[in-house]
Formats: sequence, structure tokens, C-alpha cells
Amino acid sequence: MTAETLLLRQIHPNFILNGFAGSVAFRPNDSDGGLMSVYDGDLISPLNAWIHYTTEQRLKSSGTMAISVEECDVAGLPARPDPEPFLEHAVVDFTGLDAKQCRNVSKKLQAKAIARGWLHRADQSA
Repeated sequence: MTAETLLLRQIHPNFILNGFAGSVAFRPNDSDGGLMSVYDGDLISPLNAWIHYTTEQRLKSSGTMAISVEECDVAGLPARPDPEPFLEHAVVDFTGLDAKQCRNVSKKLQAKAIARGWLHRADQSA
């Protein structure tokens, strides 16, 4: 991964507000151990990431958005490959941040992803 690598994030339908991904989509869940799962955009396309997520993993996604490794670095979040459970898997590391810091950082990541726009929408796949 390089600074320009896009980290592809699947957006759950519950996280969509007025057509946009809410900031909660850009932080780990309580059960994630502080690591937010993403796809390494150098290894998989936004469409194929969505297909993998919704068919192989059988999870719900309204589409694919992205943040870059550099945007994570600026926010103080290390991003790294994590090829388990699949080759294209990567993580953004939120460990060491308290809940308020996670909320603030996720809002910054959300703004970057929204400015970039949707890279794939589920309704484009029909």
C-alpha cells in the first residue's frame, strides 16, 4: 500500500442518512477491537469489493466509499494490510483512541469519503 492507496469501505444501509454515509460508517464497531476493516484498493476494485462483501461474506452494503492511506495518516491512524481472512483485507487502527476521539476522527474521514463520492452503489449492480 502507498499513500495514494484507496481503502474501500462498505457502507451498511443503516448508516445512510439523506443519501450520505454517516460518520459511524468510518469507525470500528465495538466488537472490532479498534480495527476498522477495509479493502485494499490496490488489490480489488470498488465493484468487486462490494460483490465480495455481499455475496462471499453475505453482509449488507449500500455501496463502496473510500478513504486514502494518506488521509488516515493525517488523522493519526495507521493503515496496514491484514490478509486474513482474505487477501484484499486491510485495517485502519483506531486503538489508543477514546470514544470521543474516535467520533471526531470518523467525522474527518467521513468528510473525505463524501468529497470523493460513491465509488460503487448497490443500485448500479442490478
